[in-house]
Amino acid sequence: MYRKELSYYFSTPIAYIVIGLYLLAISLFLWVIPGQWNIIDSGYAQVDGLFQLSPWLFMLLCPALTMRLFSEERQSGMWDLLRTKPVSLTRIVLGKYFAAWTLVLIGLMPCWVHYFVVAYMAEPMGNLDSGAFMGSFIGLILLSGTFLAIGLLCATFSKSQIVCFISGALSCFVLYWVLLQAHYSALSRGVIDMRDVTFFVTIAVVAVIAAIFTIDRLTRK
Repeated sequence: MYRKELSYYFSTPIAYIVIGLYLLAISLFLWVIPGQWNIIDSGYAQVDGLFQLSPWLFMLLCPALTMRLFSEERQSGMWDLLRTKPVSLTRIVLGKYFAAWTLVLIGLMPCWVHYFVVAYMAEPMGNLDSGAFMGSFIGLILLSGTFLAIGLLCATFSKSQIVCFISGALSCFVLYWVLLQAHYSALSRGVIDMRDVTFFVTIAVVAVIAAIFTIDRLTRK
């Protein structure tokens, strides 16, 4: 299931559009568009804008990736056929979830280019807070996994991809504003506190388990 979903992403424009839009938006804000996130305008060797912008972009990109995970198969009737195969529902849901997360991680890898460019431009060369960058990067990985889990859960509520996307984006926004932002900011300071890591993992696990129970209940009706 994991390989099937991942190959689907890259056999359609979805993966290239999502990754391309994310990298383009980040690059424009960091290097081209004047403002508080522009590295050259700031005059400091830092890439804070990458980690300040990414959560808001992920609120849209993650639900965009998860909105079709169940709706297409439920609309076409393929879901009933899939359930007849000797694969547990848990493995199906986890395969879809980790395929989407892998796609996001692939999209994050080119962001290291910004780190190396800024480190090269710094005076003296390499004068960049690597600890803060690593902490922020780990926080971004955990945050994306949490957003995808929330989007996965919202994708079980309806056969309409638009409904799944809107509910996922709104849920990510509310949870980030109320609960997740403080833990993400703590990791961005470069201190990897297991309490913050555990919090993200717990939210993601609860959302995935809820998605499994929800899709199982809905497909039994």
